[in-house]
Parts: sequence; C-alpha cells; structure tokens
Amino acid sequence: MELILSLLQQMCVYLVLAYMLSKTPIFLPLLNISNRLSHKISIYILFSLFCILGTYFGLQINDAIANTRAIGAVMGGLFGGPVVGFFVGLTGGLHRYSLGGFTDIACAISTTAEGLIGGLLHTYLLRRGKGVLLFSPSIVFAITLFAELVQMAILLIVAKPFDQAYVLVSAIAAPMIITNSIGAALFMSILQDRKTIFEEYSATFSRRALNIAERSVGILASGFNSENAEKIARVVYEETKVGAVSITDTNKILAFVGIGDDHHRPETPISSQSTLDAIEQNDIIYLDGKDKHYQCSPKQKSNYCTHK
Repeated sequence: MELILSLLQQMCVYLVLAYMLSKTPIFLPLLNISNRLSHKISIYILFSLFCILGTYFGLQINDAIANTRAIGAVMGGLFGGPVVGFFVGLTGGLHRYSLGGFTDIACAISTTAEGLIGGLLHTYLLRRGKGVLLFSPSIVFAITLFAELVQMAILLIVAKPFDQAYVLVSAIAAPMIITNSIGAALFMSILQDRKTIFEEYSATFSRRALNIAERSVGILASGFNSENAEKIARVVYEETKVGAVSITDTNKILAFVGIGDDHHRPETPISSQSTLDAIEQNDIIYLDGKDKHYQCSPKQKSNYCTHK
C-alpha cells in the first residue's frame, strides 16, 4: 500500500504537467486521429518525453525502478499507431536500459511491447470504424492494465536471476498495474475534456460562418457593389461581434461598419498600411488589438485612427 501511494503521488505530478500542457498548442495534434507525418512526429516526441519522465519520476526498489513509464508508451501507440507506438516504447526502453540494473533489458523490451500494444489497438479500432473509442478513459484503462500484465510477464521471463525477478514482480506488480492504469485513464480524461472544449468552439465558429453565408445569399443575388458590400459587412459585424468590418477592393474602401466608420468612408482610398500589405502579399495579417493595432495612414487626422 505504501508503494501504491508513493507511485500515485508521483503520478499526480505527471498529470499536473499533462494538464498544464493541455492548455497549450502542443496537445492540439492529440485531439484528432491523423495519418499526417507531422502529426505522428509530434506524437512521437511528446510521448517519448512522457515515457522518459515516467522513469525519472519512478521509485528505486531492489536495483529496479517502479515507474509510470507505461502511460507514455501505451498512449503513444493509441494516438500514433503501431509504428509510432513501437518507436515511443523503444525510445523509453532504451533510456531505461541506459540507467542499468538487472531488469534493464527486460524493461527495454517490455516498454517497446507496451507501445506496440497501444498501436495495435489503434489499428484495430480504426479498421472497425470505432476510432472514437480511442478517447475513452475506460478503454485506455483496460489496455494499459493488459500492457502492464505483459510487462510483468516479460520481467519474469527475461530478468535474471529468476528468484530476484520474482521477488521484484511480487512487490511492484500491483502498485504499477493500478497506478499506470488509473494514470492513463486520467490522462485521457484530460485530453477528452480538451477535445470537447475544442469541438464546442469549432461548432460555434461553424454556425457563425453558416449564418453569414445564409444571410448573404439573398444580398449577392443582385450582384456585388458598394451598396451590397455594406449590407454584407453589417451581416458579418452582427454575427461576429467584432469591433469593425471592412470590405475593400485593391484600391478603395467599398464598405466599413463599426469603430472608425466616421472617417473610413466608402469610395475613399484604403488608409490602413496593414490592409495594403495584406493585398500586396496576398496573405492574412493578424492584428490582435493588444500588441499590434489596426492603424490608419499617418495622413488621417482623426483621433480614432488606432483601433483595437
């Protein structure tokens, strides 16, 4: 029981780190299953680091390390597939091997096997059209529990002498199986919450885009001109709740609604250098209103020429 509590304490540090990272763009590749190479590389790097951290957060017991390394290996396979899972497990296993001890080879093999097990489940669920189950904490709990049982079997088979390996497995089997399985499920729960929030934001933006398109169809039926441009700008302004919306051609303003419409008049030349740069570069220029403001040309005399 003391070992279980100690490992759970170490796992909490692990999960706090995971929670903090879930608030950053680093976790974005984990919110969807993709075959893109960049996606798989991101998963490999992230979960290899978690695998290594799981070893460092472990506890020394009889020339071995009771650890939470399996969380990184199994989840690397779940998100990246067999190849990524294999290399995540191999990386974590080689790192553990470098630390020595009579279980070094057994741990290297078992960690690689755990990553592969997660990857095989990834392939199985996708082929069955049940990819959504990859985000299920209960599924993650079960596969991690199975992977840890495999690890204990490999320790008994590979680690020598057998008597010492048996004593070690007797001491660490229950704590590691319980801790890693619960930890992996909680890790997935964090990701699931993040995925839900992301999907809600995406759905909100999609609804806004559809509303704008629906309201604009009737306006554009009569053609595109300055009058209709003003109507469309107002639709976008009302739907997005932004400070101002402007529609231009390459030289002049066609419509302007919102903050600054007192001096940004239709049929007048574009006065914002940022707008001109975006047109010239054929690219999007993002002005956040905090570090970078929307600014008029210095020729504009109005007091409202800097907009947030």
